[in-house]
Amino acid sequence: MKKAYVFPGQGSQFSGMGHSLYHSHQDAMNLFEQANEILGFRISDIMFDGSDDELKQTRVTQPAVFLHSVILALTMEDFAPDMVAGHSLGEFSALVAARALRFEDGLKLVYARAMAMQKACDAVPSTMAAVLGLDDEQVEQICAGVEGIVVAANYNCPGQLVISGEKVAVQQACEALKAAGAKRALPLPVGGAFHSPLMQPAAEELAKAIESTHFNRPICPIYQNVTAQPHTDVEEIKRNLIDQLTGPVRWTQTVRNMVADGATAFVEVGPGKVLQGLVKKIAPEVSVEGVQ
Repeated sequence: MKKAYVFPGQGSQFSGMGHSLYHSHQDAMNLFEQANEILGFRISDIMFDGSDDELKQTRVTQPAVFLHSVILALTMEDFAPDMVAGHSLGEFSALVAARALRFEDGLKLVYARAMAMQKACDAVPSTMAAVLGLDDEQVEQICAGVEGIVVAANYNCPGQLVISGEKVAVQQACEALKAAGAKRALPLPVGGAFHSPLMQPAAEELAKAIESTHFNRPICPIYQNVTAQPHTDVEEIKRNLIDQLTGPVRWTQTVRNMVADGATAFVEVGPGKVLQGLVKKIAPEVSVEGVQ
Protein backbone atom coordinates (compact mmCIF):
# COMPACT_ATOMS: atom_id res chain seq x y z
CA MET A 1 0.00 0.00 0.00
CA LYS A 2 1.53 3.27 -1.15
CA LYS A 3 0.44 6.87 -0.66
CA ALA A 4 0.66 9.37 -3.52
CA TYR A 5 0.59 13.11 -2.93
CA VAL A 6 -0.58 15.31 -5.81
CA PHE A 7 -0.41 19.08 -6.23
CA PRO A 8 -2.85 21.31 -8.17
CA GLY A 9 -2.05 23.81 -10.89
CA GLN A 10 -3.25 27.20 -12.08
CA GLY A 11 -6.99 27.77 -11.77
CA SER A 12 -7.29 26.45 -8.20
CA GLN A 13 -6.75 29.86 -6.61
CA PHE A 14 -9.45 31.57 -4.50
CA SER A 15 -9.63 34.65 -2.30
CA GLY A 16 -8.77 33.69 1.28
CA MET A 17 -6.40 30.88 0.28
CA GLY A 18 -3.75 30.14 2.91
CA HIS A 19 -5.25 32.54 5.47
CA SER A 20 -5.97 29.98 8.20
CA LEU A 21 -2.63 28.27 7.53
CA TYR A 22 -0.77 31.56 8.07
CA HIS A 23 -2.53 32.25 11.36
CA SER A 24 -2.39 28.73 12.79
CA HIS A 25 1.25 27.77 12.27
CA GLN A 26 4.37 29.83 13.07
CA ASP A 27 6.50 28.03 10.46
CA ALA A 28 3.84 28.73 7.83
CA MET A 29 3.78 32.42 8.78
CA ASN A 30 7.57 32.57 8.45
CA LEU A 31 7.47 30.95 4.99
CA PHE A 32 4.77 33.35 3.74
CA GLU A 33 6.80 36.32 4.98
CA GLN A 34 9.91 34.90 3.32
CA ALA A 35 7.96 34.63 0.07
CA ASN A 36 6.80 38.27 0.35
CA GLU A 37 10.44 39.31 0.68
CA ILE A 38 11.65 37.17 -2.24
CA LEU A 39 8.92 38.42 -4.61
CA GLY A 40 9.20 42.05 -3.55
CA PHE A 41 5.47 42.46 -2.89
CA ARG A 42 3.05 41.10 -0.28
CA ILE A 43 1.55 38.20 -2.17
CA SER A 44 0.11 36.91 1.11
CA ASP A 45 -2.15 39.99 1.36
CA ILE A 46 -3.51 39.33 -2.15
CA MET A 47 -4.03 35.63 -1.36
CA PHE A 48 -5.91 36.38 1.86
CA ASP A 49 -7.94 39.45 0.84
CA GLY A 50 -7.50 40.05 -2.89
CA SER A 51 -10.28 40.04 -5.48
CA ASP A 52 -10.63 37.31 -8.10
CA ASP A 53 -9.24 39.74 -10.70
CA GLU A 54 -6.16 40.44 -8.56
CA LEU A 55 -5.59 36.71 -8.05
CA LYS A 56 -5.79 36.13 -11.83
CA GLN A 57 -2.75 38.33 -12.49
CA THR A 58 0.04 36.15 -13.87
CA ARG A 59 2.60 37.39 -11.34
CA VAL A 60 0.19 36.34 -8.56
CA THR A 61 -1.65 33.20 -9.70
CA GLN A 62 1.20 30.75 -10.15
CA PRO A 63 3.21 31.71 -7.05
CA ALA A 64 -0.01 31.83 -4.97
CA VAL A 65 -1.05 28.26 -5.82
CA PHE A 66 2.55 27.10 -5.36
CA LEU A 67 2.85 28.77 -1.94
CA HIS A 68 -0.44 27.39 -0.62
CA SER A 69 0.49 23.83 -1.65
CA VAL A 70 4.14 23.88 -0.62
CA ILE A 71 3.67 25.55 2.77
CA LEU A 72 0.95 23.01 3.57
CA ALA A 73 3.29 20.12 2.67
CA LEU A 74 6.26 21.57 4.57
CA THR A 75 4.21 22.06 7.75
CA MET A 76 2.33 18.72 7.70
CA GLU A 77 3.47 16.46 10.53
CA ASP A 78 2.74 13.20 8.71
CA PHE A 79 3.95 14.08 5.19
CA ALA A 80 5.64 10.87 4.04
CA PRO A 81 5.07 10.34 0.32
CA ASP A 82 5.85 7.14 -1.54
CA MET A 83 5.44 9.09 -4.78
CA VAL A 84 4.42 12.60 -5.88
CA ALA A 85 3.07 14.37 -8.96
CA GLY A 86 1.79 17.84 -9.82
CA HIS A 87 -0.53 19.11 -12.54
CA SER A 88 1.42 21.60 -14.69
CA LEU A 89 2.54 24.32 -12.22
CA GLY A 90 1.92 21.75 -9.46
CA GLU A 91 5.00 19.85 -10.60
CA PHE A 92 7.15 22.57 -9.00
CA SER A 93 5.18 22.23 -5.75
CA ALA A 94 5.74 18.47 -5.85
CA LEU A 95 9.49 18.93 -6.33
CA VAL A 96 9.81 21.24 -3.31
CA ALA A 97 7.65 18.92 -1.19
CA ALA A 98 9.86 15.99 -2.22
CA ARG A 99 12.98 18.00 -1.24
CA ALA A 100 14.36 18.17 -4.79
CA LEU A 101 14.25 21.98 -4.61
CA ARG A 102 14.68 24.40 -1.73
CA PHE A 103 11.58 26.48 -0.96
CA GLU A 104 13.13 29.77 -2.07
CA ASP A 105 14.56 28.28 -5.29
CA GLY A 106 11.21 26.72 -6.18
CA LEU A 107 9.44 30.05 -5.67
CA LYS A 108 11.96 31.93 -7.82
CA LEU A 109 11.57 29.36 -10.62
CA VAL A 110 7.76 29.53 -10.47
CA TYR A 111 7.87 33.32 -10.67
CA ALA A 112 10.32 33.21 -13.59
CA ARG A 113 8.07 30.64 -15.31
CA ALA A 114 4.97 32.81 -14.83
CA MET A 115 6.61 35.92 -16.28
CA ALA A 116 8.13 34.02 -19.22
CA MET A 117 4.75 32.46 -20.02
CA GLN A 118 3.06 35.87 -19.91
CA LYS A 119 5.60 37.24 -22.38
CA ALA A 120 4.95 34.30 -24.75
CA CYS A 121 1.18 34.81 -24.41
CA ASP A 122 1.51 38.48 -25.35
CA ALA A 123 3.46 37.60 -28.51
CA VAL A 124 0.74 35.61 -30.35
CA PRO A 125 -3.09 35.66 -30.04
CA SER A 126 -3.66 32.24 -28.52
CA THR A 127 -6.02 30.33 -26.23
CA MET A 128 -7.11 26.95 -24.85
CA ALA A 129 -10.42 25.05 -24.98
CA ALA A 130 -11.99 22.23 -22.98
CA VAL A 131 -13.23 19.22 -24.93
CA LEU A 132 -15.67 16.73 -23.36
CA GLY A 133 -16.97 13.42 -24.62
CA LEU A 134 -14.42 12.29 -27.21
CA ASP A 135 -11.58 9.76 -27.10
CA ASP A 136 -8.03 11.10 -26.87
CA GLU A 137 -7.18 9.73 -30.33
CA GLN A 138 -10.16 11.46 -31.96
CA VAL A 139 -9.15 14.80 -30.49
CA GLU A 140 -5.54 14.35 -31.60
CA GLN A 141 -6.57 13.43 -35.16
CA ILE A 142 -8.96 16.37 -35.51
CA CYS A 143 -6.37 18.84 -34.19
CA ALA A 144 -3.79 17.43 -36.63
CA GLY A 145 -6.18 18.13 -39.50
CA VAL A 146 -6.66 21.81 -38.64
CA GLU A 147 -4.53 24.46 -40.32
CA GLY A 148 -2.33 26.36 -37.86
CA ILE A 149 -1.09 25.40 -34.41
CA VAL A 150 -3.53 23.49 -32.17
CA VAL A 151 -2.58 20.49 -30.03
CA ALA A 152 -3.85 18.35 -27.16
CA ALA A 153 -2.45 20.07 -24.06
CA ASN A 154 -4.01 18.45 -20.95
CA TYR A 155 -5.10 14.81 -20.80
CA ASN A 156 -7.12 15.39 -17.62
CA CYS A 157 -9.20 12.21 -17.45
CA PRO A 158 -10.96 9.88 -19.91
CA GLY A 159 -13.30 11.98 -22.05
CA GLN A 160 -11.89 15.30 -20.84
CA LEU A 161 -9.08 17.00 -22.73
CA VAL A 162 -7.88 20.56 -23.13
CA ILE A 163 -6.55 21.75 -26.49
CA SER A 164 -4.19 24.68 -26.94
CA GLY A 165 -2.91 26.86 -29.78
CA GLU A 166 -3.50 29.86 -32.03
CA LYS A 167 -6.93 31.44 -31.48
CA VAL A 168 -8.26 30.84 -34.99
CA ALA A 169 -6.95 27.26 -35.08
CA VAL A 170 -8.52 26.48 -31.68
CA GLN A 171 -11.87 27.93 -32.85
CA GLN A 172 -11.77 25.81 -36.01
CA ALA A 173 -10.84 22.73 -34.00
CA CYS A 174 -13.78 23.35 -31.62
CA GLU A 175 -16.21 23.42 -34.57
CA ALA A 176 -14.74 20.20 -35.99
CA LEU A 177 -14.80 18.50 -32.58
CA LYS A 178 -18.47 19.39 -32.01
CA ALA A 179 -19.28 18.08 -35.50
CA ALA A 180 -17.51 14.83 -34.53
CA GLY A 181 -19.75 14.40 -31.49
CA ALA A 182 -18.03 16.24 -28.64
CA LYS A 183 -20.48 17.06 -25.84
CA ARG A 184 -18.69 20.37 -25.37
CA ALA A 185 -15.79 22.21 -26.97
CA LEU A 186 -15.50 25.66 -25.51
CA PRO A 187 -12.69 28.19 -25.15
CA LEU A 188 -11.31 28.74 -21.64
CA PRO A 189 -10.70 32.15 -20.01
CA VAL A 190 -6.91 31.88 -20.12
CA GLY A 191 -4.23 34.26 -21.33
CA GLY A 192 -2.58 32.01 -23.90
CA ALA A 193 -1.68 28.63 -25.32
CA PHE A 194 -0.03 26.81 -22.41
CA HIS A 195 1.57 23.41 -23.12
CA SER A 196 1.83 24.06 -26.86
CA PRO A 197 4.66 24.92 -29.28
CA LEU A 198 3.75 28.61 -28.81
CA MET A 199 5.42 28.43 -25.39
CA GLN A 200 8.85 27.75 -26.92
CA PRO A 201 10.22 31.24 -26.10
CA ALA A 202 9.11 30.75 -22.48
CA ALA A 203 10.75 27.31 -22.36
CA GLU A 204 14.06 28.80 -23.53
CA GLU A 205 13.85 31.50 -20.85
CA LEU A 206 12.90 28.99 -18.14
CA ALA A 207 15.73 26.67 -19.20
CA LYS A 208 18.30 29.33 -18.27
CA ALA A 209 16.77 29.73 -14.80
CA ILE A 210 16.56 25.96 -14.24
CA GLU A 211 20.15 25.35 -15.34
CA SER A 212 21.40 27.93 -12.83
CA THR A 213 19.38 26.37 -9.95
CA HIS A 214 20.63 23.58 -7.68
CA PHE A 215 18.46 20.45 -7.60
CA ASN A 216 18.72 17.52 -5.17
CA ARG A 217 17.65 13.93 -5.70
CA PRO A 218 14.02 13.79 -4.45
CA ILE A 219 13.10 11.66 -1.42
CA CYS A 220 10.66 9.69 -3.60
CA PRO A 221 9.90 9.33 -7.33
CA ILE A 222 8.13 12.23 -9.04
CA TYR A 223 5.84 11.31 -11.93
CA GLN A 224 6.35 14.11 -14.43
CA ASN A 225 3.78 15.56 -16.82
CA VAL A 226 5.55 15.07 -20.13
CA THR A 227 6.46 11.40 -19.65
CA ALA A 228 3.89 10.26 -17.02
CA GLN A 229 6.80 8.17 -15.68
CA PRO A 230 8.61 8.20 -12.29
CA HIS A 231 11.87 10.13 -12.13
CA THR A 232 14.56 10.62 -9.49
CA ASP A 233 17.52 11.57 -11.72
CA VAL A 234 18.18 15.31 -11.40
CA GLU A 235 19.13 15.90 -15.03
CA GLU A 236 16.02 14.07 -16.29
CA ILE A 237 13.83 16.07 -13.91
CA LYS A 238 15.25 19.38 -15.14
CA ARG A 239 14.84 18.44 -18.81
CA ASN A 240 11.24 17.34 -18.26
CA LEU A 241 10.43 20.59 -16.43
CA ILE A 242 11.60 22.59 -19.45
CA ASP A 243 9.80 20.33 -21.94
CA GLN A 244 6.61 20.63 -19.89
CA LEU A 245 5.97 24.18 -21.15
CA THR A 246 5.62 23.04 -24.76
CA GLY A 247 4.49 19.46 -24.11
CA PRO A 248 1.18 18.05 -22.84
CA VAL A 249 0.17 17.32 -19.25
CA ARG A 250 -0.42 13.56 -19.33
CA TRP A 251 -2.48 13.44 -16.13
CA THR A 252 -4.62 10.42 -17.07
CA GLN A 253 -1.52 8.38 -17.87
CA THR A 254 0.29 9.66 -14.75
CA VAL A 255 -2.43 8.55 -12.34
CA ARG A 256 -2.76 5.17 -14.07
CA ASN A 257 1.00 4.61 -13.81
CA MET A 258 1.03 5.58 -10.13
CA VAL A 259 -1.77 3.08 -9.45
CA ALA A 260 0.06 0.40 -11.46
CA ASP A 261 3.13 1.07 -9.29
CA GLY A 262 1.18 0.46 -6.08
CA ALA A 263 -0.57 3.73 -5.14
CA THR A 264 -3.77 2.94 -3.23
CA ALA A 265 -4.36 6.34 -1.61
CA PHE A 266 -4.11 9.81 -3.18
CA VAL A 267 -3.89 13.06 -1.21
CA GLU A 268 -4.33 16.42 -2.96
CA VAL A 269 -2.29 19.10 -1.18
CA GLY A 270 -3.32 22.68 -1.90
CA PRO A 271 -6.27 24.82 -2.92
CA GLY A 272 -9.38 23.34 -4.53
CA LYS A 273 -10.54 19.80 -5.27
CA VAL A 274 -9.91 19.52 -9.01
CA LEU A 275 -7.35 16.73 -8.82
CA GLN A 276 -9.46 14.72 -6.37
CA GLY A 277 -12.25 14.70 -8.96
CA LEU A 278 -9.91 13.71 -11.79
CA VAL A 279 -8.28 10.89 -9.81
CA LYS A 280 -11.72 9.46 -8.93
CA LYS A 281 -12.64 9.39 -12.63
CA ILE A 282 -9.32 7.84 -13.68
CA ALA A 283 -8.99 5.30 -10.85
CA PRO A 284 -12.29 4.84 -8.96
CA GLU A 285 -10.78 1.99 -6.92
CA VAL A 286 -8.33 4.17 -4.93
CA SER A 287 -9.04 6.35 -1.88
CA VAL A 288 -8.86 10.11 -2.42
CA GLU A 289 -8.72 12.99 0.07
CA GLY A 290 -7.59 16.59 0.19
CA VAL A 291 -5.61 18.83 2.52
CA GLN A 292 -6.30 22.57 2.33
